[in-house]
Amino acid sequence: MTRRVIWMIFFHTSLSVQNRRKSRVGFALENHMEVIFRESGIRYERSAISEGRSRPDFLFPGGHEYRSSDFDPMLLTMLGVKSTCKDRWRQVLAEAKRIQHKHLLTLEAAISENQTDQMKGEKLQLVLPKGLHPTYSASQREWLLDIAGFTEVAREKQARAGVSVGVI
Repeated sequence: MTRRVIWMIFFHTSLSVQNRRKSRVGFALENHMEVIFRESGIRYERSAISEGRSRPDFLFPGGHEYRSSDFDPMLLTMLGVKSTCKDRWRQVLAEAKRIQHKHLLTLEAAISENQTDQMKGEKLQLVLPKGLHPTYSASQREWLLDIAGFTEVAREKQARAGVSVGVI
């Protein structure tokens, strides 16, 4: 084998391993959030189908309510979960089109003000663990939600809709 072939095999193997690790981190974060929602008494559905083949990470209270034209879309909540954001936050915008104001949970520290301004303009609320808030500027911190704040938003909407507690 030539050096080039060996290098290509190594490169593809390395990328494959990296992508598997990133995928496991994302699933682990979703699993952690699922426990938090369950313990908080919030009803949700994980990977429910919205339009087409879109599968938002979490729909609150669930896919049945989302697909029901009788259910007020203002009482629906959507949370995308991405361990790192980069430009992938835009993927969340195409999911759950009935929901105008969407939420994105990430573990990424210190996202630029330019990017968070773009998120605000697209009605995408960033949700971060409280420990990451100090990595953001003072003006960004005023806008950020922590996980407790997000769960309160979801719980309040479900109470207004008269939705019973539980997992779908």
